[in-house]
Amino acid sequence: MTNSSGRLSRRFFARPTLEVAQDLVGQILVKKQGKSRIRARIVEVEAYLGVGADAASHAHRGPTPRNSEMFETPGRLYVYLIYGVHYCMNVVCERRGEAGAVLLRAAEPIEGLSIMRQRRPREGPELTNGPGKLSSALGVDLRSNGLDLVTGPMGLWPGDPAACVERSSRIGIRQATEFRYRFFDPDSHYVSQGKPSS
Repeated sequence: MTNSSGRLSRRFFARPTLEVAQDLVGQILVKKQGKSRIRARIVEVEAYLGVGADAASHAHRGPTPRNSEMFETPGRLYVYLIYGVHYCMNVVCERRGEAGAVLLRAAEPIEGLSIMRQRRPREGPELTNGPGKLSSALGVDLRSNGLDLVTGPMGLWPGDPAACVERSSRIGIRQATEFRYRFFDPDSHYVSQGKPSS
């Protein structure tokens, strides 16, 4: 499901959130940086569902000014600040008006390593093995909220599928801990070290 530019199309994202989440593992996240670019292979994600379906989701109680992007056109970024320190980026799924998003938790750098290290001076997996770390390395903050991944300067391209995608409960949540909505590549050293909720 790609468009004429080769990146993942709107149709890829306009599907049930759990399907998109699993299919995102192995895809390539690309961000243009002047004449350079950053590329990273997604290795870990978490799905968050819509109104009344997932108590851990920002959309659980309905639309608010903060979560409004979750109800927008699929294929956009929903970015929020957590603990007043870290930015988390999510890919909006489902159809417009029906909330759903996939948190990008970790990725393996492919290109633009020097740019990422300027923003986050770390080596190895510590550079991008968590949602806040990944956003920091890519220069994603609240100004990226609502960015269109299908047409904008940042997007997703087809990558190498993981040989095996495993799943578990999500990390760092207190509600809906029974849902196994975290998907990851068990062969990647860049998967975050957080402990699943159950």
